[in-house]
Amino acid sequence: MNYWLLLIPVLSALIGFAGSRAAGIILVQKIIPGRREELAGMIGSKVAENFSLAGIEKKISGPENIKKVMPVVEAHVDDFLRHKLKAKMPMIGMLIGDKTINSLKEVFLKEIEEMFPQVMGQFAGNLKNEINIEELVAAKIRSVSPATIKDSLSPVIRYFCLAGAIIGFVAGLVNTGLFLLL
Repeated sequence: MNYWLLLIPVLSALIGFAGSRAAGIILVQKIIPGRREELAGMIGSKVAENFSLAGIEKKISGPENIKKVMPVVEAHVDDFLRHKLKAKMPMIGMLIGDKTINSLKEVFLKEIEEMFPQVMGQFAGNLKNEINIEELVAAKIRSVSPATIKDSLSPVIRYFCLAGAIIGFVAGLVNTGLFLLL
């Protein structure tokens, strides 16, 4: 048997690796930076197509978020009734005590809890009209430096090079097998 035939898969793997590496470098250093505007627009467009603020609207105005926010609201209402109201309207401050403050706080919190989903739904609805998802995503992509893109794609290029080497090795094995059979 000719041992030089064993070099065919190894050389094919090296050629596959080198070709993949060259393609990856060209992609990262030339194609992506050169077409960044176009890529940013395309990605922004795709994200906008598949992104919906309806899910965020539902999440924001959901009961679990209301429960998370209510302690903060309660603290602000309590502070308002106990301190700010008395400072702004001293006469009212002299007339109300803890029992009245607690009753008012309970009424305010109940009203806020009922009103919160509507307010947040309206807020999210306004965001839909004011935010251009496509432009927002495209602007973020445009702001990413070429060095960051290169660093982000390094693992992908490594796998790409490994795949090139494996494909080259397999192609070399197939060629060697065909050479031996014929």
